[in-house]
Amino acid sequence: MRPTGRTQARVRGTCTEGIVVRFDDDAGLDTSEVSDLRGGGGGGGIGGRVALGGGGLGVVGVVIYLLLSQFGGVSPSSSGSGLTGLGSGHQVNNSSLAQECRTGADANRNHDCAVVAMINSIQDYWTDQFARSGKTYRKATTNFFNGNVRTGCGGATSDTGPFYCPADSQVYIDLSFFSELRTRFGAQGGAFAEAYVLAHEYGHHVQNLLGTSSRVGSGSGPTSGSVRLELQADCYAGAWGNHASTTPSSSGKPLITDVTNDDVKRALDTASRIGDDYIQRNLGNGRVDTSQFTHGTSAQREKWFTTGYSTGDPARCDTFGARNLG
Repeated sequence: MRPTGRTQARVRGTCTEGIVVRFDDDAGLDTSEVSDLRGGGGGGGIGGRVALGGGGLGVVGVVIYLLLSQFGGVSPSSSGSGLTGLGSGHQVNNSSLAQECRTGADANRNHDCAVVAMINSIQDYWTDQFARSGKTYRKATTNFFNGNVRTGCGGATSDTGPFYCPADSQVYIDLSFFSELRTRFGAQGGAFAEAYVLAHEYGHHVQNLLGTSSRVGSGSGPTSGSVRLELQADCYAGAWGNHASTTPSSSGKPLITDVTNDDVKRALDTASRIGDDYIQRNLGNGRVDTSQFTHGTSAQREKWFTTGYSTGDPARCDTFGARNLG
């Protein structure tokens, strides 16, 4: 796919505030891209069984390690495990979200609305990118849930972290994950760092639509298909970030008014804390085992996000053709 140009996201300097990204007060929000499953009770005791791919470790009982290792996980299964639909007690209730999140002004003062705005912006970008290549982008729903949830890829708990399920083409996230990034992982956090997480998941959706993920196995290792798949999703996230302040919404106005240097630093900080080497060294047994790599090193994740962000060109995200991943 061709980029929309080398237009760089507008930067207005460095800021020390945690949430820096600003949204256009008058731009409209589309809550139909989100299903709010929160507040509906548990998921029927199905915890932690989602078939996440990318070589996810699935270490039951080691919550932090599991969550980190499976961040950005994508299931290679096209059929799922037979567990579909909502968990016991879960019901879709978007009425509150729709009432609270109408415009960019709401996104500037309400965290949930900010997440909706970021999802809208990411999908508006990919809609345009696909159209420029003569393709049709099919929007994916993001599901907000608490505790546990059933998906087309099986059951999952909040400990799984954010993930994309290709079996139902949907993204799943417990928004408390963003707090986990700061309190447990030590990440700086901030709205653009959260946007990086979401854009990474939608990168997996793009891979699913293009057929990339179906051609990748579930092996591990420093040059494995799993690593290349995850690094490409990081690069796609960066490509969106480049155009975040210039991508118009359905109302004709970009939702995001600017991106600061500090925003980008916070996204890179998050990327640095979810590399395989960082996880193994700081949350595992302290020993780095490259044969178990499934997502790439911290340096690689930073490199490929930067590649996407600096070029704004998804075509530069060919991690499968790259001899040196960084």
